[in-house]
Amino acid sequence: MANRCNHRLSESNGMRDVFEEIFALEGLEPVDPTAAARRHMRALKRRFYDEVTVRDGPAGFAVALDGRPIRTPARHALAAPCRPLGEAIAAEWRAQTEFIDPAAMAMTRLANTIIDGVAAARDDVAGDIVKYLGCDLVCYRAATPQGLVARQSLQWDPILAWAKAALGAEFTTVRGIAHFQQPDQTIARASAAIPRDPWRLGAVHAVTTLTGSALIGRRGQSAGGDRFVNERIKVCHAP
Repeated sequence: MANRCNHRLSESNGMRDVFEEIFALEGLEPVDPTAAARRHMRALKRRFYDEVTVRDGPAGFAVALDGRPIRTPARHALAAPCRPLGEAIAAEWRAQTEFIDPAAMAMTRLANTIIDGVAAARDDVAGDIVKYLGCDLVCYRAATPQGLVARQSLQWDPILAWAKAALGAEFTTVRGIAHFQQPDQTIARASAAIPRDPWRLGAVHAVTTLTGSALIGRRGQSAGGDRFVNERIKVCHAP
């Protein structure tokens, strides 16, 4: 299973630099945590704006700082497909105090990834999700302790039931971590349900890589709620 699943393993310039520097930091090799924290603080930019607004335009619901549109690191407009999402991104910018900390702006970072990366590489992103279907976390169950066994059944069995009813994909569960080959038809049917819209696709991919489960990612997107995903993540990381 390890071999099959090792994939688990100016003001406008100021706005651009905020993300370029934090992304550059993330590409460095692991270092001493104290040194990393100090380097991160040196990279932070002071807040240079007063007002944050959301404007409806050709690119979608774009976030603006003092009337100036925010640009992604690739120079695209930071614009969401719907106003609630645009407002959620804007709220992160309003919440910044003396310094702008991109590491604390999850929605903005996800939007950057989708706009700059996912939109132009949908097939590759969808293909990565398909790999997780072949060894999806919810199919591999603990034998002990009984408390964990019960929690996995409570949280993960409904996901498998949903996949069977909604997608026509019947997955088999096993005890332990030895790889089990799911039927080709099951993988094909689940793969066909992966969304192609870049925002939905990006959201599913983010949850998939976080949890190790494409089914949690797809079901969470269908359920449309953070609470659904959070409850499943607790089981994924249970002691």
